[in-house]
Amino acid sequence: MKNKLLRQIEKLYQRRHINNLLRRGVFRNNKRLSFLLSIIVGFISVTLIAIYLTGRVTSVANTQTTSTIKAYTLPEKNTHTASNTDTYTTSAANTYTFPDQDTYTPTATDTYTLATTNAYKTSWIGNSFGGGNKWVQIQVTDMYVTPDGTVYTNTDWDEAGREVGIYKNGDVIGKADDLHGWGRMGGDAIAVDQKYMYVGMQQSADGKPGEDYPPKGTTWYCIRRYNLSGKVAPFPQGRGWDKSMLIVSTKGKIAGLAIDGQQLYASDKAANLVHVYNTATMKEIRSFKVNNPSKIALDKQGNLWIIQDKNKIGHYSPTGKQLPGAITDVAQPSAIAIDNQNRLLVADNGPRQQVLIYDIASKPKQVGTFGTQGGVYSGKRGEIGDLKFYGLSGVGTDAAGNIYVSNVGFNRSGVDLRKLSPSGKLQWQLLGLQFIDTADADVGTDGANVFTKDEHFIMDYSKGSGKEWQYKAYTVDRFRYPNDARLHTTPTAAFVRRLQGKRLLYLSSEMMSERLLMYRFDGEIAVPCGIFGKGKEDWLANEPTNSSWIWIDANGDGSPQANEYQATGEKDDSVWGWDIDSKGDVWLAAEAGYIKHYRFGGLNAHGCPVYNTKAVQKTAMPQPFKTLTRIRYFPEQDAMYLSGYTSDRPNIDGDWGLVGTEIIRYDNWSKAKKIRWRIALPYEVKRDPKLHIKAMDVAANRVFAVSSKTADVFVYDATTGKQVQQLKPGPEVAGESGWIDIPFGIRAFRRSNGEYLVFVEEDLKAKVLMYRLPG
Repeated sequence: MKNKLLRQIEKLYQRRHINNLLRRGVFRNNKRLSFLLSIIVGFISVTLIAIYLTGRVTSVANTQTTSTIKAYTLPEKNTHTASNTDTYTTSAANTYTFPDQDTYTPTATDTYTLATTNAYKTSWIGNSFGGGNKWVQIQVTDMYVTPDGTVYTNTDWDEAGREVGIYKNGDVIGKADDLHGWGRMGGDAIAVDQKYMYVGMQQSADGKPGEDYPPKGTTWYCIRRYNLSGKVAPFPQGRGWDKSMLIVSTKGKIAGLAIDGQQLYASDKAANLVHVYNTATMKEIRSFKVNNPSKIALDKQGNLWIIQDKNKIGHYSPTGKQLPGAITDVAQPSAIAIDNQNRLLVADNGPRQQVLIYDIASKPKQVGTFGTQGGVYSGKRGEIGDLKFYGLSGVGTDAAGNIYVSNVGFNRSGVDLRKLSPSGKLQWQLLGLQFIDTADADVGTDGANVFTKDEHFIMDYSKGSGKEWQYKAYTVDRFRYPNDARLHTTPTAAFVRRLQGKRLLYLSSEMMSERLLMYRFDGEIAVPCGIFGKGKEDWLANEPTNSSWIWIDANGDGSPQANEYQATGEKDDSVWGWDIDSKGDVWLAAEAGYIKHYRFGGLNAHGCPVYNTKAVQKTAMPQPFKTLTRIRYFPEQDAMYLSGYTSDRPNIDGDWGLVGTEIIRYDNWSKAKKIRWRIALPYEVKRDPKLHIKAMDVAANRVFAVSSKTADVFVYDATTGKQVQQLKPGPEVAGESGWIDIPFGIRAFRRSNGEYLVFVEEDLKAKVLMYRLPG
C-alpha cells in the first residue's frame, strides 16, 4: 500500500507541480536541479505517507489543534486563504484529495499542521461582541444621548479601558482615550455638546516625574475634555500631563454634568456646590449652593433639575435660585433627562424599576411611565423582557423621542443597554454582563441551561460562536432578599448541582475564596438558603465571630436569623479549595493541611440543602502534598483529585491563590488513597509573564487546568494523567483573554453527545469564554 501511495504521490506532484515549474522555464536545463527535485519529491513522499497514516490534515491557519502538532511542508497553495474548514484527507483509493487545488498557484513554502479529532472552536457568553476592538464595557454609571442617537457612557473602571464608551445603532463605535493607567480612571458623569464631550474622571499621583500630576496622597476629581471621537481636547490653563483636565475637587467625585449652550454645570457633591464653567475657555463663571447635588438635567427654559438625597429632585434657575416644583415622590431617582417634548424623565431605581415621565410646564405632574412596573420582578420574577428594567443607571432620548436606558443590575452586576421606540418596541440591546465570573452547565438539562453568578442563559449549540446563548433571567432579587450575599460581596464562580431532583446554585465568594454560598430556585430567582462562612460579616448580624460557621435557612425567608447558625468551633483560614460532589457533599481543602467533608443531609422543607457541623469528617492532607489548594471528588468512582505544592515541586516564589505545581489523582479514596498518577503542572516563575496555573476542573475523562496570566488551558487524560491538548483563545475572540483572577475560573461539562464545554473566566472584555471540544 505504501509503495502504491508513493507512486501516486510522485505522479501527482511531478505532473502538477514540478513539471509546471519546468514548463515556465524557471529551472530548465539544470541537471543539478533535477537531482535536487528528486530528493525533494522523495522527502515529500515520505512526509505524505506519515500524514496519510495519521489521517487528517488542517491548514496552519486553523491554530485550534493539539499541542503536540508537527509541521509538514507541502508544495500547495499560494493565493488561496486557508480556513478552519479546509481539510486534506486520503480517499478510499489511497490518493490525496486537495480541495481548492485548482483555484491557486502552488508553492513549495506552504506549511500544513497535523490535526486530530481534538480540534475545537472558541465561543463566548455574556457580551454582544467577541472582542478585538468591540466589546460592551462592564459597568455604566452615567449616560448621555445626543439628538442623533449616539450614546456616550461613563464608569470608573473597565478592565480593557472602555471607561467611556460610544455606541450607536446597536454597535460599538468608539471610546475615550487615556482613562486607564497612570492613575487615571473614569467617573460618574458625562455630558456632550456639538463639539466636545465632558467626562468626569479621576487622576491620582501615579505619573511620570516632571509631568503635571497631583502630589502623593491627593486625587484630582476632574472634568476632562474630549472631541467627539474620543481624543483629548486640551485647553488653556488645562491641567494634567496633556493639559486637558479641569480640577473640580480633591474631596469627591463629580456626581453630575449638564450643558446649556456655552455653560457647563457640574455637581460637586463633597462641597454641596454646583459649578458653572464656560465650555470654550473651561473657566469658572460662578457656583451656587445645592445640598448633595448629583445628576443634572436642563429643560428647554434653561432651568436645572438636580437629583438630591435619596428621593428628592430639586428645581433651580441657572443662577442657583431655588424654584418651586421640587419632586419628592420618586423612591430612588438614579438618572434624569429631558425628552423632545420638554418632559422630565426620571429613572426610578426603587421597587418600581420604571422611567417616570413628568410634565414640567408648570407644577411638575407625573403624566406617564415607561417600562413595566416592577421591572424584572414583574410577571415571572427575574425573567428578562424588553420593558423589564433592573438597576437603572442612565436614561436619555434622541430627537425622535426614542428612549435609551442602561441597566446595571445591583452591586455592579453588568451592563444591559437598550434603545426602545416611544411605544416601547425594542430597537437594539447591547450586553456586557460578566466580570470576575465564570459559568457552569446544568446537568439536569444536558447543558441547555447555563448559569453565572447572577445570570441564567438558554443555550442552542447548533448556532455559531457567540450566538449559542440567550439571556434568559437575572437571578438576584434585591427587594425580596436584601441579605443576599451577592448584594454585599463579590461572588466569583458558579457550581450548578442537581440534588433530589432540584436545581441548586453554589457560589464561591470573593477572589480570596472567603466563603461558599448556597441558593435554591424559586422560578428564575436564586434564593439565598445557606452559607459556609467564617467570622464577622458586615451585612449580617448575630453570626459567630470567633469561628467558622454554617447558616442554613430554616424558615425559608432567605435571611439569616441567630438560631439558624452552627459554629464549627475552629476558624478555617486560607481555604482555597471547595467542591460540591454529585451527591451534594461539600469538601473543603485548607492550606493549613487538612480536608473537611460535610455530608449532604437532604433538603429541608423549603428546599435548602442541609449540612451539620457535628457530622463533619476531618482528614489530614495526604502525601506527597505540603500545601493543599484545590479539591475535586467523584463518589461514583471514589476518585479524588487534589492539587497544591509538593516537596518535589515547591512554591518557589510564594505566590498565593494558585492551583500549585501538581494535580494528583487518588483511587479508592475512602479506604486506601492509592495514587493513580501525578501531573506536573506548567510552572515557570522566571518567565515573563509567569506561567502558572490558577484554576482546574475535571469532567468525564478530562482534567482541565488554566494558566493565570497567559489563559492557556492544558487538557489531560483523567485515566492516564497524560496531556492530550492545549487550548488558546481563537480568532472568534480575536485570540485574546485577560488574566484568570479567581480560584474557580474554569468549569467543564460533558454533554450527552460527548462534546466538552469548557467555561473560562475572561474579565478583560466582560464575557466568559466557552471552548467546545468534540467528544
